[in-house]
Amino acid sequence: MKLPMLTADAKLAEIKHLYFSATRQTIQADLDKALDLLKSMDSEDERERATVYMHGLNEMRRDWGGQAKKGRGKRTVRSKHLKSKL
Repeated sequence: MKLPMLTADAKLAEIKHLYFSATRQTIQADLDKALDLLKSMDSEDERERATVYMHGLNEMRRDWGGQAKKGRGKRTVRSKHLKSKL
């Protein structure tokens, strides 16, 4: 089955739909799909239009305790101190 190419407006509409239909159980998958759609947009103007929905999805993920991407944990004071010594 061949997937149709989405226009910028269709991609924005899908991100908006993901935002309004997200639940605690689906937030991580919804955010991942929205990120893929955002990355596929051609121009900065197109991506800017989706910014508010992307921020909203990320805020929901954070509020609902979804998994953050690996490798982006908080650094401790000790690790900052050690890094400055190097």
